[in-house]
Amino acid sequence: MSLDHRLPSELEELRRTVEAFAHDVVAPAIGEFYEQHAFPYEIVREMGRMGLFGLPFPEEYGGMGGDYLALGIALEELARVDSSVAITLEAGVSLGAMPLYHFGTEEQKREWLPRMCTGEILGAFGLTEPDGGSDAGGTRTTAVRDGDDWVINGSKCFITNSGTDITGLVTVTAVTGRKADGRPEISAIIVPSGTPGFTVAAPYSKVGWNASDTRELSFTDVRVPAANLLGEEGRGYAQFLRILDEGRIAIAALATGLAQGCVDESVSYAKTRHAFGKPIGANQAIQFKLADMEMRAHTSRLAWRDAASRLVHGEPFKKEAALAKLYSSEIAVTNAREATQIHGGYGFMNEYPVARMWRDSKILEIGEGTSEVQRMLIARELGL
Repeated sequence: MSLDHRLPSELEELRRTVEAFAHDVVAPAIGEFYEQHAFPYEIVREMGRMGLFGLPFPEEYGGMGGDYLALGIALEELARVDSSVAITLEAGVSLGAMPLYHFGTEEQKREWLPRMCTGEILGAFGLTEPDGGSDAGGTRTTAVRDGDDWVINGSKCFITNSGTDITGLVTVTAVTGRKADGRPEISAIIVPSGTPGFTVAAPYSKVGWNASDTRELSFTDVRVPAANLLGEEGRGYAQFLRILDEGRIAIAALATGLAQGCVDESVSYAKTRHAFGKPIGANQAIQFKLADMEMRAHTSRLAWRDAASRLVHGEPFKKEAALAKLYSSEIAVTNAREATQIHGGYGFMNEYPVARMWRDSKILEIGEGTSEVQRMLIARELGL
């Protein structure tokens, strides 16, 4: 029996819709936003009107009733053109809204999700700290119970979507107690934007993703209601591990899109750029580079869709998500490097999309779990 990897009609329609949006709306405008390090608010609003931020959520919360496969399809098509816009969607859904959907009370879901699903507001996930990246269990931010409130102190760094004009909340991981063996108990707490003592720093000066919002956050005696606890007290660590497992599928889809975008741009350039009296695409050296680039993107697509399918069907997917994230991020870097080489000097000019793709690709091997962490997870799933 053969496997059919073709998309169902509704997902193919979604893919075509996002593809058209990416080429007709995002592509003509994003270069200027990127060079100015500016957040593309109108593009994000249009994505909200299209329902992209609500793709994997039920209609009862304002979503589109889709799943992670639908989200991945949208992310891949956006990233074929630009990764800043794609990561804004990925972080808004996977890191911003998904924790509320999975672990929030009904009241919390009703309060926040409808506005997040329409893109009216964005959510962020405050996990990484200045002294702790991959060692998320080394959280130093604290939250102490004081009557009917939590009082939060600490800092977070590299937090996407945390300081835009439409950011509505940040879910913060914090130490709320100690276990019998002395290890920290970590909980997740919702901190609305504008809460006194919650300070958002200026945007980072980044190598890539220049049209996305990334900031450092600080919390000085930030007081929020006890009802802002997300999920069970002391279960924050387990909760964000689940969120990161799912998010790796989304990052893999995004990385696949970047890798495929490198193919798209390079094939087009190879057909029109002439050297020594013929298109450079007529040279076998270029053809072989492009064939390898297409092979990588195709394989990456199969990997992230396999992981997403397992998630959607309620099957174990941790290993497959790590495999997809590891492979897709590394081949995105490779494809971006090869695309720049094919473009020659023009590939080093910011007016060409491959220059953006080259700058955007490296972070994919770092964010939401480094390549080293993915290899560790895969080995652990193999029983090692």
